[in-house]
Amino acid sequence: MSYSIDKTFEFEYGHRVWSQTLNKAFSLDDKCICRHLHGHHGIVKIHLKADELKDGMVTDFKHLNCIKKFIDDVLDHKFLIDKNDPLFLYEFSKVGSLIDKGFYQVVDLDSVNTSKALLPEVKDAILEMYESYVIVDFVPTSENFCKWLFDISCDLLKDLNVTVSCVELSETPKSHCAYYAG
Repeated sequence: MSYSIDKTFEFEYGHRVWSQTLNKAFSLDDKCICRHLHGHHGIVKIHLKADELKDGMVTDFKHLNCIKKFIDDVLDHKFLIDKNDPLFLYEFSKVGSLIDKGFYQVVDLDSVNTSKALLPEVKDAILEMYESYVIVDFVPTSENFCKWLFDISCDLLKDLNVTVSCVELSETPKSHCAYYAG
């Protein structure tokens, strides 16, 4: 027997699925509309389980604030882009270096070269654009994104003596996916 709890978090994000083609037998064409830059209202639900309760609970829900902090600081109003996406390769050829954050990378804003002829507000806008990217090593489909969130949740909660059993992700009210532990 085991116990389980879950907690839901919401955030806004954008992505692009650049590598997918569709089967014409099931679709009107072979082009995925998600190849365009677009955004979603993401809802992620983290499921935890434990074989034994500590202080009468799997864990206190407040312990999951580390996941909320990660979502708020790293994902909310950000754009996930695959470092192998041709758009990334083109756009980021203008950037000097990236900062490795373990599960993802960000642009080293100090390395962004902006023309001295640009207006200050244009320079600021360019830096804000680069600041909004979360650079990942996978095509950010919902399924891959969900697995990535599962791995991050496991890492953030590893010292709690609980098991992340499932992570669910909704990118629209009608489109959901889940990733389950082993």
